[in-house]
Amino acid sequence: MLKFGIVLAACLHICLCKQPNILLVVADDYGFHDIGYHGSEIKTPNLDKLALSGVRLENYYVQPICTPTRSQLLSGRYQIHTGLQHGIIWPASPNGVPLDSPLISEKMKEAGYSTHAVGKWHVGFYKKPFVPTSRGFDSYFGYLTGSEDYYTHYRCYNKMCGNDLRDNLDPADMQKYNGSYSTHMFANRAKDIIQKHDDSKPLFMYLPFQAVHSPLQVPEKYIKPYKHIHDRNRRVYAGMVSCMDEAIGTITDAMKKKGLWDNTILVFTTDNGGQIHEGGNNWPLRGWKASLWEGGMHGVGFVHSPLLNESRIGERSTELIHVTDWYPTLVNLARGSLNGTKPLDGFDQWNTINQGKSSPRKEILHNIDPLYKPSGRPLSNTTFDTTRRAALRVGDWKVITGYPGNGSWVPPPYMNCPIFSDPRESSFKPDDKNVWLFNILKDPNERDDLSETNPDKLKEMLDRLAQYEKTAVPCRYPDNDKRADPKYLGGFWGPWE
Repeated sequence: MLKFGIVLAACLHICLCKQPNILLVVADDYGFHDIGYHGSEIKTPNLDKLALSGVRLENYYVQPICTPTRSQLLSGRYQIHTGLQHGIIWPASPNGVPLDSPLISEKMKEAGYSTHAVGKWHVGFYKKPFVPTSRGFDSYFGYLTGSEDYYTHYRCYNKMCGNDLRDNLDPADMQKYNGSYSTHMFANRAKDIIQKHDDSKPLFMYLPFQAVHSPLQVPEKYIKPYKHIHDRNRRVYAGMVSCMDEAIGTITDAMKKKGLWDNTILVFTTDNGGQIHEGGNNWPLRGWKASLWEGGMHGVGFVHSPLLNESRIGERSTELIHVTDWYPTLVNLARGSLNGTKPLDGFDQWNTINQGKSSPRKEILHNIDPLYKPSGRPLSNTTFDTTRRAALRVGDWKVITGYPGNGSWVPPPYMNCPIFSDPRESSFKPDDKNVWLFNILKDPNERDDLSETNPDKLKEMLDRLAQYEKTAVPCRYPDNDKRADPKYLGGFWGPWE
């Protein structure tokens, strides 16, 4: 009996030590309020089931816009350390995540994984060394720019127009894919990769959906359940969310049928807050996409896995976690090596997620943007220029400087409530005020600005921003390159240098 127990224990040890499959799913512009378990009127049965039988991350942060989140997710490094502090990478911009920062895909491949990316890239492609198949992915199917038509996969930018769909490095067969809705198309490709996967290797799949970014497009059958939503943008957006939810169910079912699911870790994250003007909603958080308010970057995120500790199933984690943390967390789970990376800004959060231990992260630099137009006048007696657009979280405290973006609270349409604005915002000119301080633990919706009543804490936070600024590399935001025009590249967006 004792011998049997020892053998059983050894077998269990082997199972637990096997490299897990990793499915990293990113939704685009997905609002904090727009998932079922946050009280949304939008139905997300698959996401809810996964989240509620996993670990929901309720103190989880991303960046306010697309490229910054994706670059930090893939590199494990803050924007100020990769030169991507300002804006996004536009289609004709000769820019990208620096090649001396190995991406998570490169580390996964190094660890013996079969690596695949399906969906939106948006972290630079002007030279071949920057495209997905040059950065650790065995295969890539998706689009390289930031947005496009969901059916034609066509993108125009600054009078430059072309197809944007790649099958590995090659232009995709547009006769085959023109008319295919991207959420379905990406789900089908992911399913195909899973079905053909060589079981002798662990699988790493990066699945950044186009959904639910504008333009607002979805097959009519997904809109029908939401006919009661009077706001058209919200109604179509809801259908797009439901379609994405269905696609994720299709992919997880494929993993189960292939026999991969029991050894899989699924991470789900948005890339930023919802875009109010395109149907998204972040209630009760303040602000939305592109803002430094919580609505711009307090994101939807969860982890689901049969490998999770049983005591963690269904738990709601309030430990501080940031999108850069996925890099060391997942590479370590893959038994990969972090050697050869530049200094990482992410932390391994697996013990926090799987055992409920305290987060090793105590602060988050949301950003310091040296190119954004200065706002107001510098606050006296500080080490940091408060006209500069920046935000920092330290413990329960958050400081914002410069221009923070629209600070309204926008209830979802079904509440039939007006948009709430801070009455204090109307008492000063937009160029006057440039500092806000909040205790996010006590005031998660940022209603009580404490910058005037807590001068010592404000100075402490600004001094910390100044320390971060000293570590920043020069910001890269090059002008558009006319050589990027698809008319010179066979009608497709792609590398031009």
